[in-house]
Amino acid sequence: MDYSIGPKPVEYPDDWLDIVTPDEPNPPAQVIRRRELKWLNMLSTWDHYMRRDFKTVRSRCRKGIPRSVRGRAWFYLCGATYLQKKSPTLFSDLLRQEGKQQCIEDIRKDVHRQFPLHEIFTEEGHGYVCFQEDLFRVLKAYSIYNADEGYCQAHAPIAATLLMHMPAEDAFWCLQAICDKYLKGYYSPGMSALKLDGDILFGLLKRVAPSVYKHLKKQKIEPVLYMTEWFLCAFTRTLPWSTVLRVWDMFLCEGVKVLFRVALVVLKYTLGRSEILKRCPTMYETLPMLKSLPNFVTHEQFLVFQIGRLDITDDQMRKEHLKQILKQKKLRQHELAQEKKKEAARATEDAKSRGAERFGNNRHADERTDVNNDIEQTEL
Repeated sequence: MDYSIGPKPVEYPDDWLDIVTPDEPNPPAQVIRRRELKWLNMLSTWDHYMRRDFKTVRSRCRKGIPRSVRGRAWFYLCGATYLQKKSPTLFSDLLRQEGKQQCIEDIRKDVHRQFPLHEIFTEEGHGYVCFQEDLFRVLKAYSIYNADEGYCQAHAPIAATLLMHMPAEDAFWCLQAICDKYLKGYYSPGMSALKLDGDILFGLLKRVAPSVYKHLKKQKIEPVLYMTEWFLCAFTRTLPWSTVLRVWDMFLCEGVKVLFRVALVVLKYTLGRSEILKRCPTMYETLPMLKSLPNFVTHEQFLVFQIGRLDITDDQMRKEHLKQILKQKKLRQHELAQEKKKEAARATEDAKSRGAERFGNNRHADERTDVNNDIEQTEL
């Protein structure tokens, strides 16, 4: 009898290595150099490519940006260069402000928790103190810039990922672009935008992996229980480092739809086989499976290739977004109607109560008793 707790380890599919991208994982030096030159040329005429040849930009991002130019490419892809030109002194201006004490304390607690195994973040790594201070400065500046939302713990891994590829000021501008444009509304109180995207993801899952959709629906597992960290941190805390970089190359080029594609692939291949679903009879087995993803699913070559061949179009994503928006609107209207009914019922009860007080028989009897008592006291 098996007394083990939680889901059993997932075995690799026999054919998983046969369905990965045909590109070599470590291309020769001359191939890398050729790609670098293409990127340098593209970055030197960036506006031209973005306006007239975006397909080339997208194609090269999907192949993977060379390490030597990745930081600069990300800075251009997310539009940080345009934000910086509009307010060139903003970063230094923000750093001169004190900021909210609670935010500052929270940031201080979190800066040393980011990627603890990466050499840049360990005390033995080169420039440890400098990097930690840069991370603090970036997070502090953004918490002051976006004072309504303040600091969120999910900002830290995103900022740390950026700092591995660029200076602090450039990382600040990229963080602003990602939080305000790509993941807009994710970090606001209530996280309504994130919840909406969770519903969109679940609707798309029905099309991509019906068996997984039915499994999660049967167990009443809401999307926010497994996708919150994925989307809030843009998968930086979920995937191996090499896979994170490839995902971000596409994410900063194509937007949040890349996160949807990653999530759909993860769900499909983590839970998509019947023997796996049998091992997860309740949510207490299913959720740990989604917290500790199989290595073959998060493998750089496998995941990137499956993202490209996923049977879901941008138009289907837009339609699902509209569907969920209308569904939420209808739900809000229903809730408002129910609230109005409750208010009307309360008003009716209040009116009846006031009527009983003014015109009820008991009240008149009490009034007559009070009058008689007054007369008796007067006679005495």
